[in-house]
Amino acid sequence: MKSLAAVYYGNRTIRVEEIPVPEIKSDEILVQVKACGVCGTDVHIFSGAKGAADCVPPKVLGHEFSGIVAKTGSSCKDIREGDRVVIDPNDMCGRCIFCRSGKGHFCENMIGIGTTVNGGFEEYCAVREKQAVKISKDLSFDEASFSEPVSCCLHGIDLAKIKAGSTVLIIGAGPIGMIMLQLARISGAAKLIVIEPVESKRKLAKKLGASVTADPSSEDVGSVLRNKGIYHIDTVIECVGAKQTMQNAVSYAGKGATVVFFGLTSPECTVEIKPFEIFQKELTITSSYINPYTIARAVSLLESGIISVKPLIAGTMHLEDLGRVLGDNSLRRDGKIIIHP
Repeated sequence: MKSLAAVYYGNRTIRVEEIPVPEIKSDEILVQVKACGVCGTDVHIFSGAKGAADCVPPKVLGHEFSGIVAKTGSSCKDIREGDRVVIDPNDMCGRCIFCRSGKGHFCENMIGIGTTVNGGFEEYCAVREKQAVKISKDLSFDEASFSEPVSCCLHGIDLAKIKAGSTVLIIGAGPIGMIMLQLARISGAAKLIVIEPVESKRKLAKKLGASVTADPSSEDVGSVLRNKGIYHIDTVIECVGAKQTMQNAVSYAGKGATVVFFGLTSPECTVEIKPFEIFQKELTITSSYINPYTIARAVSLLESGIISVKPLIAGTMHLEDLGRVLGDNSLRRDGKIIIHP
């Protein structure tokens, strides 16, 4: 039996071809993939940069996916054939020093589904049962595919230490920035500022709860905030992953603020900061690495409807379109592209 897959061969090359359907082990399940989101990590790998883990081609990318369980291994107990599931792509060993000390996202033997092993840009994918979380029939597969990015954002929000009444500034209103905006709102932020050059995204940010939006390409952000009576920022979340926006994040932060570098840069990117400014404002600067222990929380949020991801979907495409989606930034400009294998 064959499975249609979009295989990454390195050097910006994706080929759609038939590969054998994976044989599952006793503790694994076979997932018929229904939806798989295109992530910035996929773009980084396609472009030759490093994502969260090393990816050695040939490999099937895709780590934001949902589907139906087609088969289960002999020792599987909690997941059954026909279950609707999402997959946590970061499979921790549970044995290394980091796993045993509650820091599993730094696992020394991490299996990355869609990075170190084949992922969701194919019709069928084999994963260990423990990586699957069941979803309700009321949650669409497209929405469910956001479980992984929402879980990553949840880890970032936990690190941001937002308190009830906080003023939070978010840089970048792509899908990640929009998820962060909604999570900051339900975490208690009273004022939410979104910095974004694209007008349509600023309008969507307002609908999703932003108090103030600003266009950094044509407006002085400081003046915009002062005109709105905002003189202090408690938390800044950078969701772009660019040198300038990271430098801006430190500048926008108020005294005693927390700055979260969430956007993924290339490994070679360097940022110019002034330690005296950090000292003078007593800033906490942190970052967020993948999604430790947050996938079930993400599913709960999506099923509850407390956060909305439907407006973040720019369109759906097929495996044959993946190479074009990864290589053409304009296709991802308006939001998340979902691939339907």
